[in-house]
Amino acid sequence: MSPSLAQLYAENRLLVFGHRGAKDDAPMNTLPAFELALQQGADGVELDVQLTKDGYPVIVHDFTIDHTTNGSGQVADKTLAELRELDAGSWFGEAFRGTRIPTLDEVFEAVGQHLIINVEIKSKSLKSTGCEQVVANRIAQFSLQSRVLVSSFDPLALRRFCRIMPEVPIGFLYAETSPRWLSILMLGFKYEARHPHYSMVDADFMTNAKTHGYHVHTWTVNDIEEARKMRDLGVEILITDRPGVIRQALYG
Repeated sequence: MSPSLAQLYAENRLLVFGHRGAKDDAPMNTLPAFELALQQGADGVELDVQLTKDGYPVIVHDFTIDHTTNGSGQVADKTLAELRELDAGSWFGEAFRGTRIPTLDEVFEAVGQHLIINVEIKSKSLKSTGCEQVVANRIAQFSLQSRVLVSSFDPLALRRFCRIMPEVPIGFLYAETSPRWLSILMLGFKYEARHPHYSMVDADFMTNAKTHGYHVHTWTVNDIEEARKMRDLGVEILITDRPGVIRQALYG
């Protein structure tokens, strides 16, 4: 088993995570993308999870399947069996024809012992779909509490997850365009990491974050010079579509 998240933090270097896997080189959020990120030397991967109509956690970024499969419609309106029939790879390239939408279980089985996994809970409602409980159940099932962190743009989803599994670190995702009221909902809630878009990160941002005891993980950094800038500022996790290229540029 590779090092835990805490052990990697202790190495005091910029960790490189593949954004939805090695997204530049394989269809996003698929097993080939996650396995390729591992081959390229990534420390971890980021992925997006939401529930099917029958309650299974699947790895899809959009709330619809139109963009990354040969199907159409809402993920939440499809059963796992229906999603399994879809081709989630040929849109990216003929070599990936027949690639399927993976479940969270399959990703944990494939790379959970080798990579840190940033599980982003997708949410578009103030009410829970039950995703937080399902994700917690899967983390416990695979004993990955020390090898995952859970993030979301939705403060309510993060609060719900933390009540269920407080031992797993939380990352709050946001960008300059995020509504101010989302940040207000995080007030009074103890969480471990800030996940800003890289354009928001400068020396003042880092000073403020460190003063308040937050780790800083940023996305989506694909430019080599920008990656080096994030390293020099003291960012701890960098999420990129190009984990192989960025890791080589940072560490040779």
